[in-house]
Amino acid sequence: MCGIFGKIFKESQHNFNQHRFVTALNTLQHRGPDAYDIYHNDLIAFGHRRLSIIDLSDDARQPMVSTDGKVVLNFNGEIYNFAEIKADLLKKGYQFRTTSDTEVLLYAYYEKGIDCLQDLIGMFAFSIFDSRTNTSYLVRDRLGIKPLYYYKNNGNITFASEIKAILNYEARNFAANEHALSSYLSFRYPILA
Repeated sequence: MCGIFGKIFKESQHNFNQHRFVTALNTLQHRGPDAYDIYHNDLIAFGHRRLSIIDLSDDARQPMVSTDGKVVLNFNGEIYNFAEIKADLLKKGYQFRTTSDTEVLLYAYYEKGIDCLQDLIGMFAFSIFDSRTNTSYLVRDRLGIKPLYYYKNNGNITFASEIKAILNYEARNFAANEHALSSYLSFRYPILA
């Protein structure tokens, strides 16, 4: 299962509160009891609660950073065809230090950018930050099997596998959007007015 939590900042952030961030991340502990870690710089903060399934080694911990430090991935899910994607990447000269689908996804993105999504078969939600272009993405599988919630405020985005991490982190009271709630209960997705 695993849990992801993070913050994407519109502008360079120098007052990141790590304690508050870890407290919110730990509301997802039941999704990933095996380990947790965070990665942050001036533009992002990614946190991960890990449930170890495919690769149990510490090398497969997340958030995972490319060997050159330019791309950071925070992943929840499973890529069913990761072995085929990995075989193609090996032919192109990529080397892997884990047997995880996370690392395969990281380097598939590194190779093809966001177009790598066309190759993925699986259930997933992930955030990725690419310092080569200062671009961040939040991605969820086509059917929405893996949850991904987000809150956008003043160009900053807070996201998580469960809403309670966002509610714990953000210092404000949220009111229910009754229209969106009604459409969610009727159609299983919110229609925002």
